[in-house]
Amino acid sequence: MRWMDDSRPIIGLAPMADFTDLPFCRLIRDIDKQSVIFREMVSAEALVRDNRKTLELCKLEQYERPVVQQLFGSDPAVMAKAAALICEKFAPDGIDINMGCPVHKAVSQFNGASLMKDPERAADIVKAVKSAINVPLSVKTRLGWSDPNDIIKFAKILEQAGADALEIHARTKEQGYSGKADWSLVKPVAQALKIPVLINGDITDPESAVQALTDSGAAGLLVGRGALGRPWILDRIRKAMHGMVDPGDPDLNERLRLLRLHAKYQIEHYGQNGLIKLRKHFPWYFKSIPGFRKYREQAVKVETMEDIDALTENLFASPFTRRL
Repeated sequence: MRWMDDSRPIIGLAPMADFTDLPFCRLIRDIDKQSVIFREMVSAEALVRDNRKTLELCKLEQYERPVVQQLFGSDPAVMAKAAALICEKFAPDGIDINMGCPVHKAVSQFNGASLMKDPERAADIVKAVKSAINVPLSVKTRLGWSDPNDIIKFAKILEQAGADALEIHARTKEQGYSGKADWSLVKPVAQALKIPVLINGDITDPESAVQALTDSGAAGLLVGRGALGRPWILDRIRKAMHGMVDPGDPDLNERLRLLRLHAKYQIEHYGQNGLIKLRKHFPWYFKSIPGFRKYREQAVKVETMEDIDALTENLFASPFTRRL
């Protein structure tokens, strides 16, 4: 069964550069067994050049399924070749094309959201990739470059080119990650297309998940930054959507247990240097913990499990967190 044919609403982890790697996705899957996982984007150009680091990023494990690999690039032929290579070597459950990344590095090279300004090239990429793979093809994009009404025409072009699903971050490229996602602007797209449309942006808890689906009329949702430091959030949303009791966010003890488990997975996958790569996750894990600012300097110097143990012991001893 294709991942987009799952029961509604579809719930998934959005692809996030430098975050949705194998260790984090493994932690997510430990808690939530059903959501579709979108891996961080990889460069098509790097893949066809046999870049070892990029190939390593594409390795996936059976327990991650259903898992979709996101790809970025601007050349239809290169994108098709890279997608075929990923499918041959790693057999993901789907390929996703990034047409929404707003960062300068991406758009300056005609990747990501810049493809919204070149719908003909975007369509050529979808057609080329679609013909090169035998798994579902989806596209992640935004409301537009600056005009949020651009998405309706652009989405129809992607569907006609062969996309099997569409994920829309409900902001324009010019908004970046600022302001508030406008889920209601996705509704005309969901109504106009025959393929599933998923909503993304500002979904952080069961309440916002329900509201996003209501406002957008989407077939499902992807949680992005709302899952950072909160690997349990997809499970919370799923339970709420199916009428089960929402367990809420876990206590400090469970959060720190999950952080240590994440650290363990980092070391297993990357070696001891994996803990240095984990540092970027710390502000998210401790975002809602009172008094954490005092320990931020200690957190960004973590190199070993002993350093993590010392950090967590200090947090437990803090008068700010004793009540948590």
